Amino acid sequence: MSQELPVQPNWQNVGNYLRTRRKKAGLSQREMGKLLGYADEGAVSRHEQSKTAPPLSIAIGYEIIFQNHVSALYPGVTEKMKTTIEQRLLDFEKELQEKIANGGCTPPMAQKLAWLSERRNSKGS
Repeated sequence: MSQELPVQPNWQNVGNYLRTRRKKAGLSQREMGKLLGYADEGAVSRHEQSKTAPPLSIAIGYEIIFQNHVSALYPGVTEKMKTTIEQRLLDFEKELQEKIANGGCTPPMAQKLAWLSERRNSKGS
């Protein structure tokens, strides 16, 4: 099976574009913190340095402020997650096919395989 993805990735190894986008907007960390609802700039600094990950609501806040999807702001996390999830989906499909080969196909199994197939075909288009 594929390697386990940690619940909290090692943020220090993941680059992001928060600082770049903030600087381009001419905003200070204090101003950014205020826009996001923080009392000071500490959390913004930690997010920019990849010392901590922002909570989902704050990540969406960055998305709204910079008008960039979170995946574009955190390309390292996005790529790692994409690779891991795609491998897990392949492993899951293989497990389903093995179960079907060993004991028949139930309607829920057929539904899952159909969804996996649709998903794979829509990725190619």
